[in-house]
Amino acid sequence: MNGYFASSRLCGQKILRTVFVCFVSFVVSSSFAAQPNVLMICIDDMNDWCGFLGGHPQAKTPNMDKLAEQGVNFINAHCTSPGCSPSRNALLFGVEPHNSGLYPFYNINKIESGVLEKYMPLPLLFRENGYTTCGLSKVYHNPDNTYRQAEQWDEYFMYGIGKKKTLITEKGYHPEPFNKRTISCPAANPLEDFGDYKAAMHAVRFLEKKQDKPFFLAVGFILPHTSFIMPEENWDRFSEPIVEPPFKADDLTDVPMAGQANAQIYVEIPVRQDNAWEDIRRGYLASINFTDDNVGRVLQALEKSPYADNTIIVLWSDHGFHLGEKRSFSKFSLWNEATRTPFIILDPRNKTGNGKACAEPVGLINVYRTLADLTGLEVPGYVDGQSLAPWLKDPSKPMDQPAMTTWGRGNYTLRTKGWRYTRYFDGTEELYNESDDPNEWTNLAENPEYTALKKKFAKWLPTKEAPQVASGRELYNVADADSPTKNIQAYKRYVEQYKEEGLQPPLD
Repeated sequence: MNGYFASSRLCGQKILRTVFVCFVSFVVSSSFAAQPNVLMICIDDMNDWCGFLGGHPQAKTPNMDKLAEQGVNFINAHCTSPGCSPSRNALLFGVEPHNSGLYPFYNINKIESGVLEKYMPLPLLFRENGYTTCGLSKVYHNPDNTYRQAEQWDEYFMYGIGKKKTLITEKGYHPEPFNKRTISCPAANPLEDFGDYKAAMHAVRFLEKKQDKPFFLAVGFILPHTSFIMPEENWDRFSEPIVEPPFKADDLTDVPMAGQANAQIYVEIPVRQDNAWEDIRRGYLASINFTDDNVGRVLQALEKSPYADNTIIVLWSDHGFHLGEKRSFSKFSLWNEATRTPFIILDPRNKTGNGKACAEPVGLINVYRTLADLTGLEVPGYVDGQSLAPWLKDPSKPMDQPAMTTWGRGNYTLRTKGWRYTRYFDGTEELYNESDDPNEWTNLAENPEYTALKKKFAKWLPTKEAPQVASGRELYNVADADSPTKNIQAYKRYVEQYKEEGLQPPLD
């Protein structure tokens, strides 16, 4: 009998242990199931020329349009800085340029020791909280993808632009001499030769695999960054004449010199000489269309996966892009074409806000806090911005503060629903009524009627500015408090060249 009872006790203990293990496993698995995944889609140089923002009537972006219809479409979103490097540094470190000192372009691998160690990169935040992290192509600015790569990513691959392209010379713009910034044409290569396609297919394979932990998947697409070279199929989808965006010949005459110097008219000179604007704009639309194809591949893979109902999708572009507006090409300005960016968040758990647009001014500086909030992660104390979770639930909720964009130390623009106010390092200003003047053609800053309004805006400007980080600096192409004359002098030389060439319409 004693042996029987001893055996029964052992059996009972085994049962209790089994029940306990099963209970713990259930709790762990339930916790995992509740922990949402993140798919972050990072697009390069894409402005509002997409269906869901209505920036160009010929835009073809059905996949991103569908995402905007399913999630919250922030139609008044603005970058933290209108350049790839400072914009992505701000977003991924969660810190404004005036607090970090990272105003221009950098190779952050070459920044002196101790400057960046105080920041927790967004991918590392997720990895240290139990997520599998996968990064593909341009998440950070190139060559910053190697920055603390082994620490931040369980898996990372840079596909770049892919293999050398066989350009179709009969179509598009082929500048002579060759200029990689303005070439715009299709290539005869198969899809497999394009880096963005490879990045999309890598993401597809990732989503097809069984994931044992929640994941943070960041997929970077390089197009529509220059050069505008895409598959022929995408080029041929735009066979009609391309509608020219609105512009004004004397647009810059009421703009302060610090602002005028941001206009990239040195690019417009050869483009206007070659009468190439239409082909360049066609190439930009076709490049966006190719990116939309690749976004669609990733989203379709997610939809077919077991992760669809538990994955937050956030899509953003690092900044906008000029295609002749404000007499400029590219980014690098504090005007709407450069600061406004596509920004969509789809949280499948959101039962009230999905399918709506938010017209309140929001900045990409808020991405860090928002993703941490939605996934329940603790945010480092230094992080700027605020969580947009309340605006996901109620996209009509008023936003008390404007969205701010910085371009160089001392240059800031503030955007509300109805206004844009800009102050440059030298105290000069721009003020635009966005409701009546969406093209920002009439600068009201000198009108005494708006003195009180400007004072209200000024309260949101930084009162302290971190000194510019000097080490690791690369491209530095702005007139600001640290380099007040170089860019302005270069701009004045190009204006004289523009006039000497007799280009029309004139600048003034």
